[in-house]
Amino acid sequence: MKARIVKIVSKDYTLQLEDGSRVVASMMGKVRRQDRPVAGDLVEAEETDGVYAVSKILPRHSRLIRPAVANVDQALIVMSVKDPDFSTALIDRLSVLIRFADVSPVLIVTKCDLGIPPETEAAIREYEAGAIPVLRTAKDTLDPELAGILKGKISVLTGQSGAGKSSLLNTLDPTFRLATQEISKALGRGKHTTRHNELHEVDGGLVADTPGFSSIDFTGITKYELASLIPDFVPYLGSCRFNDCIHQNEPGCGIKKAVEEGKISRTRYNNYLQILQIILDRKEKYI
Repeated sequence: MKARIVKIVSKDYTLQLEDGSRVVASMMGKVRRQDRPVAGDLVEAEETDGVYAVSKILPRHSRLIRPAVANVDQALIVMSVKDPDFSTALIDRLSVLIRFADVSPVLIVTKCDLGIPPETEAAIREYEAGAIPVLRTAKDTLDPELAGILKGKISVLTGQSGAGKSSLLNTLDPTFRLATQEISKALGRGKHTTRHNELHEVDGGLVADTPGFSSIDFTGITKYELASLIPDFVPYLGSCRFNDCIHQNEPGCGIKKAVEEGKISRTRYNNYLQILQIILDRKEKYI
């Protein structure tokens, strides 16, 4: 039978079966020769006299390291308009890491009821005009498009501590309040680690209980592929004079031309240059 791992505690694996029921299974010895199983993995399982065992881990379409979750469909970048302040640099860095992991980013702007500073409103509108979906929330209210955003998907939440990740989950699914008290501790725990890895049912979907992308680390991303991880750049890739253009100082750069023409946000481009410099500094340091 097919199932999904939704919780791992030591050597016990909680599986969600296709009918929605949950059972605890062990891992067959032959599976240990595959990649280490993580929450979100789709597996094949066998049952004998009420005892379940995982016999195979099925191919993954995505795999996060921190948090350790497989087959994630979307990462919700939760960013408040104030307290803490809206940060385009953090959004763009998280978006790069999310896309590098083959996951789709969605920007959720919270605390809109507190009043949006003009410069923040301008930044939000630039995102709304770009390639990443943007949804706004206020206290006890949701953008209608947020309804069902978690349904049928595996999601991770990331963003600033205090931006309202647990409040967002409560509003999406009021029945989740008790469990959210636990998930809130995990989402806001900073450098601390949990002893197990779990996906929680929220509003018809599964949500990781660990902070997504808690480490801003661009290791593995090359200077040549970075631009392809910026959604707003993608339509203009391949329009540069040089095939190895990194869109920094080269003449005939299609990305820079799009910025000058107002087709790409200058803020988005400046944040790209900051990430690019981090990558270039890393290469110079280790080569």
